[in-house]
Amino acid sequence: MRKNEILEEILNEVDKHPEIMSRREALKYLTVSPLAASVLASATIGTATASASSDVKGKIVILGGGLAGMSTAARLNNTISNADITVIEPDPLSVSYQPGQTLVASGVWEIDDIIYKRDDFVPSGVKLIKGSVTSVDPDNNKVVVDGAQEVTYDQLIIAAGANLNYGAIKGLEGEITSSGKDNAATKKVVTQNGVHSLYFQDGAVATWAGIQELINKAKAHKGPEKLQALFSNPRGPFKCGGAPLKIMYLTHARLVEAGVRDKVELTFNTNNGALFGIPDYNVPIVKQFEERGFIANYKHNLVEIDPVAKTATFNKWWMEKKEFEDEMGDPIFKEVEVSEPVTFKYDFLHVAPPQKTPDVVGKSKVGSAGSWITVNKETLQSSFFPNVWAVGDCAGVPMGKTGGSARKQYKVVVDNVISVMEGKEPTAKYDGYTVCPLITGLGTVMLAEFDWSKKPTPSFPLDPTKERWIMWLLKVYLLKPMTIHGMLSGRA
Repeated sequence: MRKNEILEEILNEVDKHPEIMSRREALKYLTVSPLAASVLASATIGTATASASSDVKGKIVILGGGLAGMSTAARLNNTISNADITVIEPDPLSVSYQPGQTLVASGVWEIDDIIYKRDDFVPSGVKLIKGSVTSVDPDNNKVVVDGAQEVTYDQLIIAAGANLNYGAIKGLEGEITSSGKDNAATKKVVTQNGVHSLYFQDGAVATWAGIQELINKAKAHKGPEKLQALFSNPRGPFKCGGAPLKIMYLTHARLVEAGVRDKVELTFNTNNGALFGIPDYNVPIVKQFEERGFIANYKHNLVEIDPVAKTATFNKWWMEKKEFEDEMGDPIFKEVEVSEPVTFKYDFLHVAPPQKTPDVVGKSKVGSAGSWITVNKETLQSSFFPNVWAVGDCAGVPMGKTGGSARKQYKVVVDNVISVMEGKEPTAKYDGYTVCPLITGLGTVMLAEFDWSKKPTPSFPLDPTKERWIMWLLKVYLLKPMTIHGMLSGRA
């Protein structure tokens, strides 16, 4: 897609929300801003048709046709002449724009703003199998689809994403494999009676309804005690790690907008020992919590919900030194985790669920004890099978479960797959780049970018620890067109 087409897509998005910005204002910003110019340039690099640079032969199978998988297919297809690529993906809406679910959940976007059809983004010449992988056999270089169809490969790229494991929390049910499915088991509790979660499409829509319900309840509230809005942050790796914070900030903003913020107490319970894992970003976030009157409880892991009593129970945990005996009977001391249950009442509860790679790959020979795909964190090559790779949320790397991370990872995987097919060593390296456009209000974003160093790695010459209106424009107007029309074409 050419630059003027990208611009028109952005302006079409602006037209949907005239209360935030007019088309004229947006066009003025886009034509003078170095930030906008940088993003547009990255989204349009290589849009002219170019000759494929490699003539390697071999059958490449990609397990998963979401953002990471379909972008990888497109880039391979752009790079290899006469490529033999097969994508296996059952979800007809697999390329829908998941980062937009926070904006749906806060009433900024409608659900139709983020829905995109898988079949519209299958690269020309790439084969699509509309089924689910039910078995992975890396010893024999094959996978099985829907329990029947065997598909062999020379190179396997796993882009299976992360399942939402709501059933790991007592009182909830279901493991969501696709955000856009009916997900009836999970919705028996989540999406109603004050329990919400933006991590799937229906959940995002219901979260916005839940925020509005909370506002109406606050307007009618007369008692001395405040209503309770509670937000959880789970144990273990999970995609879009900033989402629980974002929806708390946006709930606050909507309460302020409605004039009822003083009637609601907002509490953030995180399993972690900090609000944000990168110290340079954690410091300003703690300050923002203080300024907005938020409550933070650390080392609190959500384990149970009682939707009738409207209570949520967390394991409050800490480390203690305990005495044990070694094999000779001599005393030794070890740090062990101990915990106690703590119960909170809520009027509004947002659940960020525990997550894991789908069992079909997570529990296969390419998986790990933690149910992620075991890879070299830099080359993204399997630790066990040199012709197996992982990209996106399923990759077992210390960081990198965001769309921005996948944008860096898929290029590394493509380069390394081609190198291996050419008989060379994989030399391209993923540096751990992760980006979290942390929405801190209606109109402000702190663009947190970092890598393995756990230090800020800003793409723009601005202090990344500051909340900025200009970053809101990046998040709301520029990133989706860049993703949908740049990354899914294999160019950006």
